[in-house]
Amino acid sequence: MTVALAAGLLTATVPTAQAAAGATLPFTSVEAESATTTGTKIGPDHTQGTLASEASGRQAVRLNSGQRVEFTAPRAANALNVAYSVPDGQSGSLNVYVNGTKLARTIAVTSKYSYVDTGWIAGAKTHHFYDNARLLLGQNVQAGDRVALEATNAQVTVDVADFEQVAGAASQPAGSVSVTSKGADPGGQGDSTQAFRDAIASAQGGVVWIPPGEYRLTSSLSGVQNVTLQGAGSWHSVVRSSRFIDQSSSSGGVHIKDFAVIGEVTERVDSNPDNFVNGSLGPNSSVSGMWLQHLKVGLWLMGNNDNLVVENNRFLDMTADGLNLNGNARGVKVRGNFLRNQGDDALAMWSLNAPDVNSSFENNTITQPNLANGIAIYGGTDITVRNNLISDTNALGSGIAISNQKFLDPFHPLSGTITVDGNTLVRTGAMNPNWNHPMGALRVDSYDSAIEAQVKITNTTITDSPYSAFEFVSGGGRGLAAKNVTVDGATVRNTGTVVVQAETQGAATFRNVTATGVGAAGIYNCPYPANSGPFTLTDGGGNTGWSSTWSDCSTWPQPGQSNPDPDPARNLAKGRPATATGSQDVYTPGKAVDGDANSYWESGNNAFPQSLTVDLGSREAVRRLVLKLPPSSAWGARTQTVTVLGSTDGSNYSTVVGPTGYRFDPATGNTVTVALPAGTGLRHLRLSVSANTGWPAAQFSEVEAYPTS
Repeated sequence: MTVALAAGLLTATVPTAQAAAGATLPFTSVEAESATTTGTKIGPDHTQGTLASEASGRQAVRLNSGQRVEFTAPRAANALNVAYSVPDGQSGSLNVYVNGTKLARTIAVTSKYSYVDTGWIAGAKTHHFYDNARLLLGQNVQAGDRVALEATNAQVTVDVADFEQVAGAASQPAGSVSVTSKGADPGGQGDSTQAFRDAIASAQGGVVWIPPGEYRLTSSLSGVQNVTLQGAGSWHSVVRSSRFIDQSSSSGGVHIKDFAVIGEVTERVDSNPDNFVNGSLGPNSSVSGMWLQHLKVGLWLMGNNDNLVVENNRFLDMTADGLNLNGNARGVKVRGNFLRNQGDDALAMWSLNAPDVNSSFENNTITQPNLANGIAIYGGTDITVRNNLISDTNALGSGIAISNQKFLDPFHPLSGTITVDGNTLVRTGAMNPNWNHPMGALRVDSYDSAIEAQVKITNTTITDSPYSAFEFVSGGGRGLAAKNVTVDGATVRNTGTVVVQAETQGAATFRNVTATGVGAAGIYNCPYPANSGPFTLTDGGGNTGWSSTWSDCSTWPQPGQSNPDPDPARNLAKGRPATATGSQDVYTPGKAVDGDANSYWESGNNAFPQSLTVDLGSREAVRRLVLKLPPSSAWGARTQTVTVLGSTDGSNYSTVVGPTGYRFDPATGNTVTVALPAGTGLRHLRLSVSANTGWPAAQFSEVEAYPTS
């Protein structure tokens, strides 16, 4: 698969054997930075809290009042949607010109729905800078026509313009019950809530018709079941409501389609059900062809939503998630949707109270989630994430997160098979201000429990990640294992730092992963905590372009930074994972590589031979070992008989230095040096102790390994 940004159009092309990533959309987007302008281009920038960092492509165009940006129409269109930002507390408008002629219609712009603060979320800053505004032009434009936007009465930053040919309003279905027949006001002045309720009650088993117009609802609908709610099209039938349906249960058979629900949510209040749907639509329901905007969440789904289908909808400008399957989702399909400017995870499954099972996110296009992930899977059983196109994640987010972060209990961790197939990630991954290190484009996170599910990641394309491509981490900092992972078939282009960022113990097999334009090194393999255990990368064959390993676990690779030359004075063993045949009480193996000569590892007593093994992370040329005991005079002189062994794979060891008695004497610092033969190359260093004249156990306070003699 290839991803191209040409003439401002983001497109994905794939081999014929594989479906294209993303949704089939009724509009074509053009980036403002690719257009002609009298304004100022901003970006690119990935810094949290900047206007450019939240823009599509991390670039936009700033217009002072009177300045223009002029697009070349990519297709025939009669409607325009614009993603924009204005300074906090301001409003204004955009004049529209077609081939130099000013239209009578303008686009109102406002900061009302922007600049959201969520101080209770660690690492959050003011965010959600952009908004979307749409306009039926009142005329047709053709491909190649010039369409200009001119700022008036405010500074306006224009990010992207969507050109669309909107069909005429649909006709009322025969036998349907119109909300206007029950007294709904299509002029948007009167309260139409009761009219909608009456129409739903009258149309059980049938269709409630929402004619062209604008309808104001002042409270939510409930008791919705066995009914279809249908509009004349999402540009024609508009419901103004911040809480459309709020119900804990339904017998199902609810079908909602072809109208817009636009709210008035300006801040995120998690205790408020300010959602298009809050709760349950019941089994065998569907949501399609909807335009959802200015809500907290599009669909926050709890209870029974078995076999729900959510398809071909637009989610714009939510202050939190676009959609969240909040446990107990069985057989739910979310596909073909477009999501822009969500304030949290764009699409999420969170297995709270009961697991989400056999549910999927497929062929969705997601752009600019500005406080979390494009797609997040928090627990669940037999979940599929397939053929999605995700771009421009911001702080606290990856393009895709496969995670055991629970947030609350009872939580149901990942189980069964998690299929992540055919996804394209563009400029995804971000700096996490809580961790003070980056999040990868695709993250596997054993946050609160080890990954026990089979995680199969296949046919992935990752382009222009500002940091790493694949990240394996235990986000809670406890070093829980991220294991049972297979990455098979991936193309990585222009990743800022590394291809694989391994920060916790675990294991993954990589096959047919090709990387070009790697910023720093192929692999960062530095599990945390240092003595928690290794992360094992198995080369399954067909991998190219990312064989190098970042050489210094004490520093983070920066975007575009080359792998530093190894410091000849650097201790290769410091902070590396250490294991042993046994240990006594609190004197664990990690104490021998913690950089503190006063702490120490001690094996079990009277059980020689005993061994300590240190994983250096990659094959290293080791020329010298320094072995230490605590320097205190309380540690009397002693001789330990030590054999040095080495391995490149952790399984097959060979003798490097045969059994030799080394005298540790506090008069000389309780330190000995072991010279290794020239040509010694190893990843796993093992010291086998067969005798100790001062104590019936093996003892080391520090094991240091150096590349110089």
